[in-house]
Amino acid sequence: MLALQLLINGLVTGCALGVVAVSFSLIYATTKIFHVAHAGVYTMAGYVAWWTVSRGAPDIVALLAAMAVCALLGALIQGGLYAQLARRRATHLVVLIASLGVLAVIQNIIAAVFTPDILQFPVPWAERVMSLDSIRITYPQLLTVAVSLAAYAGVMWFAHRTILGKRIRAVASNPFLAEITRLRPNAVYVYVVAIASGIVALPGVLVPLDLGLQPYGGITPLLTATIAMIAGGVGSISGAFMLSVAIAVLQNLSLLVIPGEWSIGVTFFIFVIFMLFRPTGLFAAAR
Repeated sequence: MLALQLLINGLVTGCALGVVAVSFSLIYATTKIFHVAHAGVYTMAGYVAWWTVSRGAPDIVALLAAMAVCALLGALIQGGLYAQLARRRATHLVVLIASLGVLAVIQNIIAAVFTPDILQFPVPWAERVMSLDSIRITYPQLLTVAVSLAAYAGVMWFAHRTILGKRIRAVASNPFLAEITRLRPNAVYVYVVAIASGIVALPGVLVPLDLGLQPYGGITPLLTATIAMIAGGVGSISGAFMLSVAIAVLQNLSLLVIPGEWSIGVTFFIFVIFMLFRPTGLFAAAR
């Protein structure tokens, strides 16, 4: 029964990480920017929702508010920072350092405004648990799985069935050709980062419903999601999502044989071995 509980926990965590990985993959595959500040956007979503709920707003309003604020924040980071650095022909290293700076600013502002202590959502239903024999799953966990799968399906539909999605894929494939065919890559970059930031708000709100809020809690999910994106194949939405689930399940099941503090290290070691034999990722050709 313990193994089954760990498997369920891994699936829940993996679905949430999958949305983080998919959103990060959208940004990186299109802009080629290693958007570390995405972890801060993820964290910001939970605090915006917490503040909104604390003021008496309905839960769905809090979620939509978090998505809107994160989308705006993402657009501001791209248009106000990355685009300006691109005009000045900044190197990738400079852009990465700038992104790290934005992450640090977001985290410290959150800690200063909301305190660095763990905060719990004032939502009564978040404490409800569904039990089957000795297997337990909370309502937020059920909601996380349902919303994450819906978000994954929605991103797939958006990327392949909408005009903007096809435009984004065209820019990601060949920015130079997109420029001369007037697809306006710079505008697309803002759209992509805004959309991805709105998407990452979903796990940014749902995960803290179950585990609580911390100002510095977004780094580990982003790190794991990045590993999943690379192992799944950069630019592959399905690869990023499925590898996130696989990594999370592996981390949880490894608790059966090793202490918890070693689980992440073992996962990353397996990833390194995997990349030695498949450096382009498992689904490199998928889009």
